[in-house]
Amino acid sequence: MKPRRPAFRPLPWVLLTLLATGVYTRPALADPAKASALRVEAAQYEHGDGVDRDPEKAVQLYCEASRLGDVVAQYNLGWMYANGRGIARDDATAAWFFSMAAKQGDPLAERMLRQVGDPLAQAPACLFDTDGHDIVARAIPEHRKVMDLVRKLAPEYGVYPRLAMAIIRAESNFNPAAVSPKNAQGLMQLIPETAERFNVRKPFDPEQNIRGGLSYLRWLLAYFKGDVELVAAAYNAGEGAVNRYAGIPPYPETQGYVRRIREIFKREDHPFDPAITEPSPNLPKINKRRLM
Repeated sequence: MKPRRPAFRPLPWVLLTLLATGVYTRPALADPAKASALRVEAAQYEHGDGVDRDPEKAVQLYCEASRLGDVVAQYNLGWMYANGRGIARDDATAAWFFSMAAKQGDPLAERMLRQVGDPLAQAPACLFDTDGHDIVARAIPEHRKVMDLVRKLAPEYGVYPRLAMAIIRAESNFNPAAVSPKNAQGLMQLIPETAERFNVRKPFDPEQNIRGGLSYLRWLLAYFKGDVELVAAAYNAGEGAVNRYAGIPPYPETQGYVRRIREIFKREDHPFDPAITEPSPNLPKINKRRLM
């Protein structure tokens, strides 16, 4: 058994400097309070402290805290992978997270890194930038204006900017004047019924349209309990179609749409606010069908 760091050992905050390959980009300013809260919650799920033990949930929360720069979360996640703590042992992934902590000067992580070997060639999927910095960096100036507005507004709705950018790219390719054959309008292609549902009076106004689309995404995330594939399918085909087919509808357009969203967002789930709406009553049926 490899040495375990106490889950709540206090450490000074040090800004993370990580030379990552490919898509992983850390926010310019980390949020220590948020990272610490995520790490504490992760430890609860890892150890079953007041909640049912859920190693996969612990990994998700530790990874988000690691992305924000929490060195204890980085070490703890490396330890879980190095020891197969409720998950499959994976020394290369463990090495990646130990490397993150070691780059912040953590001596125990440095020692563990020597034991587990070389890290992955690319960042683990859970570390993909949810704020969309890499998308913005590659964007043309006209698109960047929209992306900056998304990054400003999305946190108000509890939506990762990267997911909203993926939706906008698939819907309108950042064209605020776009109109579909079904009369979906603006950046997030709101049909008149959806615009009315979320109080959008000027669908071609970029801010109003984005706010309406974010409101709908927030509702869908709660309705489908953060399942990104179902949310994307519902945004394209409607939540009724997802319920009716107990999953992604068999429409080529919708199936291609979901793939495009996943190619950009690259995460299976997304945090959600359960107070927004009751979950779909069809979720148990959908989940059961997935297991068949």
